[in-house]
Amino acid sequence: MKSKILVFLQFFIIFLLFITLFRGIVYFWSALIIFIIGVIIGIKAIRTHKEGNFNIRPDIKEECELVTDGIYAYIRHPMYLSVIVMMFGVMLAALSLYGVILYILLLMVMAAKLSYEESLWCHHTKEYEEYKKKTKRLIPFLF
Repeated sequence: MKSKILVFLQFFIIFLLFITLFRGIVYFWSALIIFIIGVIIGIKAIRTHKEGNFNIRPDIKEECELVTDGIYAYIRHPMYLSVIVMMFGVMLAALSLYGVILYILLLMVMAAKLSYEESLWCHHTKEYEEYKKKTKRLIPFLF
């Protein structure tokens, strides 16, 4: 149930962020470049993923395998990074206090979702603890 709530909150906030675009776009080109970078990160993550492994919820599928190659060799959550980067672009496009607040709320939801997923992985396989030592959560070599 927790994962469904986190996913609902994530998509609801993303929806609200896209609505801010109707107020007018202020920083089109820089926002578009940032958004495209997020899309590229997401595509790299999806292409690295094994078939049947991908899950929009943080729940671990029964027969899922830990992916540790490709972009996953550097960061554990490239799909989360993808969403964070893309939505930063959306927030920047129609820069407003409302958008900044929504973006901060999205970051909080993504952090909760990420922590929850990591706790599930730690219980799912012993390999995850070793994987955590070799990689960063979201930003290669930093965090």
